[in-house]
Amino acid sequence: RRIIELESRLGVSLFHRHSGGMRVTAAGEVLIAHIRQTLRDYERMNQRLREISGTDGPRVRISAMHGLAAGIIPLILRVFRAENPGIAITVRSQSEIGVERDLATGECDLGLAYSWPNGTGITASEMFPTRLGVVVSGRHPLAGHDFLRLSEIVNWPIALADESVTINHLISEAFAGAGYPLRTAYLSNSIELLKSIARSGDAITFLSRIDVEEDLKEGQLVYVPIHGRDVQSHELRLGRRRDKVPGREVELAEECIRKVISRIETPLVEGAG
Repeated sequence: RRIIELESRLGVSLFHRHSGGMRVTAAGEVLIAHIRQTLRDYERMNQRLREISGTDGPRVRISAMHGLAAGIIPLILRVFRAENPGIAITVRSQSEIGVERDLATGECDLGLAYSWPNGTGITASEMFPTRLGVVVSGRHPLAGHDFLRLSEIVNWPIALADESVTINHLISEAFAGAGYPLRTAYLSNSIELLKSIARSGDAITFLSRIDVEEDLKEGQLVYVPIHGRDVQSHELRLGRRRDKVPGREVELAEECIRKVISRIETPLVEGAG
């Protein structure tokens, strides 16, 4: 009776009736998909309410650029959870603009990005000077260098982050300033794809050490710093949401991020080498 009433209200048949029983119609499939999505949205809302009210236990929400989420964030999570097993963590993988928006709207407690593109007045609680380097397979001829100049890189096939990633602008400006042509064999906004191409030996790429720390430990890639004067500095920013005083769990996460990144990144002295 309730199905008949619903069909009457919607003006469509939800089931085909036949002697062997009932079979859902195309309209019925649409309704079922809508109900399932509504239930999922309801559960997500309840989860968010539990997080806000603290009834789900302490939780830290981190928004990080895609490359960081695939690079340094797993190490940060392992260190943090080992030290603070009672605190849950949510990680959102975003673009620089997405991280900035998450901080501005309170969708995250902490954000990691190389810049705030829209200048929304977010203050970085910490800035980490990072060093762009050449990332290659361990079998690549450049893998044995202590550092590299652009003149030693220019003739190798290059896989470069596309224009949506800060690295692209830093490398493009460096090549242009040095008067060298920048010939890219591959362009992508996927840091994981760039690392995969480098691992294959098909091309070299440019990343900071924190982007490849896990790969270095596993021996899959080699990171060679670029000469200090050849490329502009590249600072990673750690930001807090603006509309809330951070809880103890956020302060602990912030300290863990500082500790892990500071152990990995040390700025190359200008003119070194």
